[in-house]
Amino acid sequence: MRFRSAFLPIAATSRRDIVERVVQLLVGLFLYGVALGLMVRGGIGVAPWDVLALGISGQSGIGYGVVTVLVSVLVLALWIPLRQRVGLGTLLNALLVGPSADLALFVIPAPSSIWIGAPMFVAGLLLLAFATGLYIAADFGPGPRDGLMTGLVARTGRPVWLVRTLIEGSVLLIGFLLGGPVGVGTVLFAFGVGPLVGWFLPWTTRLRAARSRQLART
Repeated sequence: MRFRSAFLPIAATSRRDIVERVVQLLVGLFLYGVALGLMVRGGIGVAPWDVLALGISGQSGIGYGVVTVLVSVLVLALWIPLRQRVGLGTLLNALLVGPSADLALFVIPAPSSIWIGAPMFVAGLLLLAFATGLYIAADFGPGPRDGLMTGLVARTGRPVWLVRTLIEGSVLLIGFLLGGPVGVGTVLFAFGVGPLVGWFLPWTTRLRAARSRQLART
C-alpha cells in the first residue's frame, strides 16, 4: 500500500477527458524539449540546471548525461519530505523531453549571429514557460524539477514565480561556483522563467479545468 501510495492515481471526468489530457501532456513535453533546443541554439547561455550539470561534470569527470540523470534522482529524493507523488507525467518527462530536444537541435540550424540567436533564446524561454503550464495542467504529475517547485509552493504557500525564481537562482549559483558555463541567457532564464510560469500555469490550469467540467456535463 505504501508503494502504491507513492504514485498519483489517474482520475478523469470521462474517457474523452483522459484522452485529451494525455494529448495535452505529450504536446507539452514535446514543446518543452523544442524550447530547450531553441535556447541551446540561441548560443547566449544555458539554463541553470544545465550549468549545474556541466559544473558537476567538469569537477567529477562524470559524463554530462550521467550527471543529468543523477541530478534528476537527487531532485526526486527531495520530493520525499515534500510528500510529492510520482505520476505518469513525471515518468514521461524523463523519457520524452530529451529526445524532443535532440530532434529540435537536429532540425533547427545554428544562428549566423547573436541578433538571430538572442531572439531564438527568448522564444525558447517563452515556449518553455507555456509548455510547463501545459503539461502540469494536464494533471498527470509534474516532472522532477517542476515537482520540486509545486511541492515547495504547496508547503510554503509562496507564489509560483517566487519559488521558481529562488530554485533557478540557487541552482545557477551552485553551478557557477562549480565552473559551469554562464551567459546572458542563463541570467535571463533564472530570473525570467519564474514570472512567466507564474502567468502561464494558472491560465492553462483554468482552461483545462473548464474543459474537464464541460466534458463531465456532456
